[in-house]
Amino acid sequence: MSLITTHPHGNFCWVELATTDQTGAKAFYAQLFGWAIADQDMGPDGLYTIFKLKNVDAAAAYTLHPQRMAGVPPHWTLYVAVDDADASAARCVELGGEQIAPPFNVHDLGRMAMMKDPSGAAHVAWQGMANPGIGIAHEVGALCWGELNTTDTTKAKNYYSQLFGWELKTGNAGGMEYTEILQNGKPIGGIADLPPGVNAPPHWLPYFGVSDCDATAAQVVALGGKVILAPLAISEKSRIAVMLDPQGAVFAVYQE
Repeated sequence: MSLITTHPHGNFCWVELATTDQTGAKAFYAQLFGWAIADQDMGPDGLYTIFKLKNVDAAAAYTLHPQRMAGVPPHWTLYVAVDDADASAARCVELGGEQIAPPFNVHDLGRMAMMKDPSGAAHVAWQGMANPGIGIAHEVGALCWGELNTTDTTKAKNYYSQLFGWELKTGNAGGMEYTEILQNGKPIGGIADLPPGVNAPPHWLPYFGVSDCDATAAQVVALGGKVILAPLAISEKSRIAVMLDPQGAVFAVYQE
């Protein structure tokens, strides 16, 4: 089991679902990934759900506020660990990005900055304090990859390499250009063009590990979700699929 106690600068450190039906989402993901539910009372803002795997934090969820977030569809957001959230937010703007919200403290848990890259893909910088982030990754049911689908890979590579210090390695995957993200020499994600015909804005897509990609796709449908990219072999052993949960949030799964 890959238990995590600290996240170095540039590591994906948290993954969070914003949804229109928190109760329905909890039931869906608990059955799909075997996540346990730990709800935290946020007062007038409702409940914040921590999804746990093997007794450690694996992901989280909250309900989209009907007034403050009107028109925002259900979605997953990736957080990236940083040494200094304020410095990362300032650097974001210097590199052509945008601050959605200026840096702020989340109690004593950490300090965060909500940002968009130059193409509009949302992401969060997290300076961990009491809570460094997820405690498990690269396991069945846990976050294992983060992928940016964008309209301008050149701008994206320039932006993220400077913002987070990522090393980028561009090659070919299935006849298409694909840029692998390395953090401290370890592959953690990728950058790719939005596929032709996909009616979606630039976005970060989280991948979760599964033992059987085809069985997971079938289970998603049985639980009320949809498969938007059927299970696909990307190597001799590995398979991926892209799904919609019942509320419409997009996520992907990876079988190694």
